[in-house]
Amino acid sequence: MKIVESFGARLQSIRKTHGLSQEKLSELSGLHRTYISSLERGTRNPTLTTLSVIANALNVEIAYLVSGISDE
Repeated sequence: MKIVESFGARLQSIRKTHGLSQEKLSELSGLHRTYISSLERGTRNPTLTTLSVIANALNVEIAYLVSGISDE
């Protein structure tokens, strides 16, 4: 599995764990819903800025969003 695909699967899992739809995450992050969908499918590469925006919207660390490993 490619890095962007594993990131996408992790993003989708975290989003669902938080009980959020793609539309709601879109509202919280200011990113378009179709862009979030593309990230989850692994067809788009997120920038560092995008990672930060998504991590803030999900209230998780960027490291956890990217690697699944928490500092806690």
